[in-house]
Amino acid sequence: MPMARIKLEMPDFFSFNTSFAVRITDLNYGSHVGNDTVLSFIHEARVQFLQSLGYTELNLEGTSLIMSDASIEFKKEILYGDVVTVSVTASEFSRVGFDLFYKLEKKTGDAISLLALAKTGMVCFDYSSKKVSQLPEPARTKLSPRP
Repeated sequence: MPMARIKLEMPDFFSFNTSFAVRITDLNYGSHVGNDTVLSFIHEARVQFLQSLGYTELNLEGTSLIMSDASIEFKKEILYGDVVTVSVTASEFSRVGFDLFYKLEKKTGDAISLLALAKTGMVCFDYSSKKVSQLPEPARTKLSPRP
């Protein structure tokens, strides 16, 4: 029986992007970026995305965020010196959270290569009571993508 593979359905529009160069310390024993580093890349992009809206993971209109799940679909090796652009958008809103989608790409000349796709489930969380909390409506409005 063949192994099932993750297949992420990506949104058409991404509301934020950031870029950074791959450092030598980002490489693993295979001389490419490891899966743990890709997760770090999307974490950095998420923090920057939230900051662009005036939020942090600990202050989203009075509540905080916690990651409930993460999925990564690797497409191509990421190598030392690559400049990776991570595009981010929010979608799939619920009463207590939303999903963030990420697209990692690099540009070589005029060509753009898809490196990875990812999704993280974000849940509103009250760290003082250790309980899930409601997604504030002003945050939902700010996070909603606008082309």
